Amino acid sequence: MLSTTEQVNGLQELLKVKMVDVAVEIEKTNELIEIVGKESLDAEKEGAIAAEQEAETNKLSDAAKAEKAACDAELAEAIPAMERATEAVNCLEVKAIQELKALGSPPAQCVEVAKAVLILLKGEKKNFAWPNSQKMMGNPKKFLEDVQGFDGDNIDDWKLTMLAPLLAEDWFNFEVMKGKSVAAAFLCSWIVNIINYNGIFKKVKPLKDAAQAAQDMAEAKQAELAIVIEKVRLINEKVDALKQQLEDAVTAKKKVEDEAQALQDQLDLANRLVNGLSDENARWKQNVVDFKTERVSMVGDALVSAAFVSYIGPFSYLFRAELWKNQWIPDITEKTIPITPGIDPLEVLANAADQAYWKTEGLPADRVSLENASVVTSCNRYPLIIDPQLQGQKWIKGKEGTEMVIIQLSQRAWLKKVELAVSNGNCLMIESIGQEIDAILDPLLSRQFVKKGKNFTVKLGSEDVELSNNFKLYLQTKLINPHYKPETAAQCTIINFIVTESGLEDQLLAMVVRVEKPDLEQTKEELVNQQNQY
Repeated sequence: MLSTTEQVNGLQELLKVKMVDVAVEIEKTNELIEIVGKESLDAEKEGAIAAEQEAETNKLSDAAKAEKAACDAELAEAIPAMERATEAVNCLEVKAIQELKALGSPPAQCVEVAKAVLILLKGEKKNFAWPNSQKMMGNPKKFLEDVQGFDGDNIDDWKLTMLAPLLAEDWFNFEVMKGKSVAAAFLCSWIVNIINYNGIFKKVKPLKDAAQAAQDMAEAKQAELAIVIEKVRLINEKVDALKQQLEDAVTAKKKVEDEAQALQDQLDLANRLVNGLSDENARWKQNVVDFKTERVSMVGDALVSAAFVSYIGPFSYLFRAELWKNQWIPDITEKTIPITPGIDPLEVLANAADQAYWKTEGLPADRVSLENASVVTSCNRYPLIIDPQLQGQKWIKGKEGTEMVIIQLSQRAWLKKVELAVSNGNCLMIESIGQEIDAILDPLLSRQFVKKGKNFTVKLGSEDVELSNNFKLYLQTKLINPHYKPETAAQCTIINFIVTESGLEDQLLAMVVRVEKPDLEQTKEELVNQQNQY
């Protein structure tokens, strides 16, 4: 508190100095804001002019692109014919040309197809004899390259005139010619499609020239547009730089104002702290003493709570109280082990929120039931609950939910269900057990787990079952006074859930309080909500 008071005085002096700095910074910032505002206005005017030029250029460029697109659409009509001609040539093989060339007396239609090829490729006008055609195909590979590289855009009119009678023949098509010669059929298809392509191309040649002109215009407009865009970019950079200066100026102004306000707020809070906590010195000093004591006494608190979990479960409430109140705590005190005076193991094992949450799960509100629940949730061994009235089983069902697996050792294939629960990580309850527990379960109850790789296994019968980390096991018996072997008591944590007269009184009292004092029920719900948040 003394240190805080000294800091308050220092803050007051610092605030006086800072207010002088604030006044200076505000004056500088206001001057800069005026200058930046004027220059930003000039830059915005230049940017508006550049934007207008950019819009005009974009309009001209879009018009040129539209004209080119229209021309391309017209030209696209010739493309399928050219593709079919190319496909026909691609289907030709050297072997097929060799076979056609090797024919001594070919069918007349094959001779005519070869004549058409002579006209197109060699510009032949007179010598259409078969030997001349064979000479043309003398080098099949070179012949195919000539066909593939043929310029379909430019075919002389006299060639088209000479080829017209052949194209008019009914047999001059792929379907008829493929019965004569495969090579002749593909050459026939190539001739038909290349002539069709040439006719369409010459028809739309003016459109292609117009498209090229439109493309040239578009490129010219794009070049002009690039110049305008660069100009706009430079202007925008200037405007951005000015805006950044303005933003920096406003930030600097806000920073000094925030610093002054932060100092003022800090000073106000410090004054409230000093004034509001002026009476806390005595309590804080006492808390320090208490915490130091608790740091030492937690040894005895943990010892009595551990003994409570390990050994208290099978006994009645009176015997339990006799053990930990009149024997364990005096013994711990006699051995000078630090312990909190008046310690209650139940309060160490479960706070008020835990107990309220158990009640919402179906646990009776009497002291014995709360002690039993604290043992169940704290014990390391699997709990075996003596529960003839089924109150413990009801609470565990509410606690674990509907996914819990419940079996009896008298039913068929119970071992298989145990194996599945162990490997799948289910919560398993074996109910209605007698005084003897099947020896097959001994490795599980004794936690005889064997590590294999990263996982643990447990032997159930003749099988090694992989153990899931989420597996839980509860044992329940309806016997009122069972006598279990010492081995069972060593393997399990036995917990007595038998309802006694005093326990029943506590439960009935809790029901009455719930009806007569609903405000206490509201407090319990608030504690449960806090528990869920934690």
